[in-house]
Amino acid sequence: MGRRRAPELYRAPFPLYALQVDPSTGLLIAAGGGGAAKTGIKNGVHFLQLERINGRLSASLLHSHDTEKRATMNLALAGDILAAGQDAHCQLLRFQAHQQKGSKAEKAGSKEQGPRQRKGAAPAEKKYGAETQHEGLELRVENLQAVQTDFSSDPLQKVVCFNHDNTLLATGGTDGYVRVWKVPSLEKVLEFKAHEGEIEDLALGPDGKLVTVGRDLKASVWQKDQLVTQLHWQENGPTFSSTPYRYQACSESGTFLGLGTVTGSVAIYIAFSLQCLYYVREAHGIVVTDVAFLPEKGRGPELLGSHETALFSVAVDSRCQLHLLPSRRSVPVWLLLLLCVGLIVVTILLLQSAFPGFL
Repeated sequence: MGRRRAPELYRAPFPLYALQVDPSTGLLIAAGGGGAAKTGIKNGVHFLQLERINGRLSASLLHSHDTEKRATMNLALAGDILAAGQDAHCQLLRFQAHQQKGSKAEKAGSKEQGPRQRKGAAPAEKKYGAETQHEGLELRVENLQAVQTDFSSDPLQKVVCFNHDNTLLATGGTDGYVRVWKVPSLEKVLEFKAHEGEIEDLALGPDGKLVTVGRDLKASVWQKDQLVTQLHWQENGPTFSSTPYRYQACSESGTFLGLGTVTGSVAIYIAFSLQCLYYVREAHGIVVTDVAFLPEKGRGPELLGSHETALFSVAVDSRCQLHLLPSRRSVPVWLLLLLCVGLIVVTILLLQSAFPGFL
């Protein structure tokens, strides 16, 4: 038997680094690029329309937003606002999708309009906003505020996330500082040194607490800029004398855990038990840069069909892959209740037969 393969959902014209799924519209948003180097590789954010066609989940390019000389390395989504980490900066984008009225012709948009553009038609450039119409769905993307979020000697924003009500966003990067900003003005409201070295990931909780993990082997919980508690791998983690380990990521709890590896493998685990339900070895053949589940709300259930969950993965190989977890067989609750009632009835009848006058 050949090696298990995951279906390729989409291939971009540049390396992919970040991924988000909008639950309300069912848009898959993938971003990346070649950076400022003059290699001819473009930088952009691609908005993909997810659809079920003949019972299968597919994606088509709805809109391409040109990010000029900056590759997007990380993304966070809050309603119709995207926060994109581009070099040492955070760029806010607003996108609006609604049903098209009238003609299906494409309007002038960003520098590339996707594979369904008419041959020979040169798209018009529009720096601050772009609009695309495509098979009944209209999408407009515009640049909002931008701010520098990292100030090290080699500055790079490595992570961005919104709080629970999307009024604040937090950023972390190579200088080890957490900075919190108002949305959408990007007015700075908090700044403090969280780690010695790079911040790998962070998460804002509904109670105002902030969790950070860094390359200094520490995972910390903060209340504003005050340290609440801290874990250190060498003190709290398993001991492996020959292998260095560090905390790499922190995320919200859920039913499943999606994993992408530096060797390109992709896996899906049960979150509470870490039982592996799905694994494709070297699905991408190169480092997986981001993964995202199809949301369980909005258009998620409609797009999911009969599967239990769907995981998207992107990598430096420019591909976006789809990983579907079939529904596991389970006994319905109503059937269990019926069996219990039947067992009780049979037990009573047997007792009545063995001991007349029992009841």
